[in-house]
Amino acid sequence: MESVKDLWPELDWIQDEDLRERTTRTWELALQKSVLKAGDLKRIPFTLLAGQDLKVSFMDHKRAVVHIARESGLKFNAFFKDDLPVNMDVLIAGAILADVGKLLEYELDAHGNCVQGKYGEYVRHPFSGVSLAEQCGVPPEVCHIIATHAGEGDLVKRSAEAYIVHHADFMTFLPFKSRLK
Repeated sequence: MESVKDLWPELDWIQDEDLRERTTRTWELALQKSVLKAGDLKRIPFTLLAGQDLKVSFMDHKRAVVHIARESGLKFNAFFKDDLPVNMDVLIAGAILADVGKLLEYELDAHGNCVQGKYGEYVRHPFSGVSLAEQCGVPPEVCHIIATHAGEGDLVKRSAEAYIVHHADFMTFLPFKSRLK
C-alpha cells in the first residue's frame, strides 16, 4: 500500500518535525475516511468540473501547487525580508493540506470514476479539510490556509501564506477551467 510519505515527498520540506507529523496524520485520517485509496489520487482528475477527460491528476495539481507556493514563499522572503516574512513551514503544510478535504467530498461511481458524493454536496473541502486537520492537532495558522484557499476565503482577511497558496491553487486551476465549454 502506498503511504502518505510516498504521495508527498514534499513533507520533508517541513522543518518542524511535529508539524510534519501532524500534516502526515491529517492525510492518513482523510484516506481512512475516504472511499479513495492513495493510488486513486494519481489517476483521478484534479477537478470534477472538467469531467473524466482531464489527464492532469489530483496529485499532479496538488504537488504543482505546493512547489509553486514554496518558490513564491522563498521569493517573498528574499525580496521583502522582515517587511513581509513568510513562515515556510506553515506555507508548505498549508499547501499540502489545502485540498485534503476533497477526499471526503468524492465518491466512486460504478465505473470507478470520481464523482461528488452526498457529503460533498453539503460540505465543501475547505470546511472538511479544517475539521480533519484540527482532529490531528494542526495549528490554527495552517488551518487558516485550508479554510481560505478557495472562494470562501474571499470573505476574510488572509495571511501572507494563505494568499500565496490561494494564488498558487488558482493559477494552476483557472487556465484549465477556461478551456471548458
